[in-house]
Amino acid sequence: MKTLFLLLFSGLKWGKLATSGGTMLLSLVVYATIWGWRYAAGFIALLFAHEMGHYVAARQRGLDVGAPAFIPFVGAWIALKDKPVDVETEAYVALAGPVVGTGAALAVYLWARSEDSGLLLAISYAGLFLNLFNLLPISPLDGGRVTAVLSPRIWFVGVPILAALALYRPSPMLLIVAILAVPQLISAWRYDPRAPENVAYYGVPLQTKLEYGSAYLALAALLAVMTYDVHEMLGPMMRTG
Repeated sequence: MKTLFLLLFSGLKWGKLATSGGTMLLSLVVYATIWGWRYAAGFIALLFAHEMGHYVAARQRGLDVGAPAFIPFVGAWIALKDKPVDVETEAYVALAGPVVGTGAALAVYLWARSEDSGLLLAISYAGLFLNLFNLLPISPLDGGRVTAVLSPRIWFVGVPILAALALYRPSPMLLIVAILAVPQLISAWRYDPRAPENVAYYGVPLQTKLEYGSAYLALAALLAVMTYDVHEMLGPMMRTG
């Protein structure tokens, strides 16, 4: 734990803290006007946990990375100032966000059950859904950057899922993801696994592919089950509320 905090604060300079804190406060104010400050604070805390997973993982791999920045109704992100040297590094940094974010959401879920709190349960649901959405196998989402360790062409699996979500529940965030995904999908379409630059970046052992593929599927399955279960728990509360 001590090492984690040293790693975190050694990279977060005051300028970065001011930027991160300012955008976080802005998001808190915007969300609080709609859902109340308690829910807003919990949701932003789970966003922060997710992004700090990326941050710490990037620092562990020696990458220069910016502090988390927040935009209301879009989410949060960290800016990698160094390009990962290979797809395994990219997958490691990408997977760390959903792993830490899921752990934080599950902790809130357990807290909600122990306190019998509908508010905490709603916050945990938001965190679980957020991390599940981020695991869609399409770049630039985390799932796309993790599954790229198998092949960038897997991103096309995420296209019908993203389209179905857009039809089921349209939102500006889905439109932004779709726009950002277009150039990535074009690159995937043109991907030549035999090209020297692709061999250098995407050439990882089968064992590595299996490890990341298994971790991705296990986390996605856990999130899918938990998101569904918590949604079912919230149903009666929403109807009676």
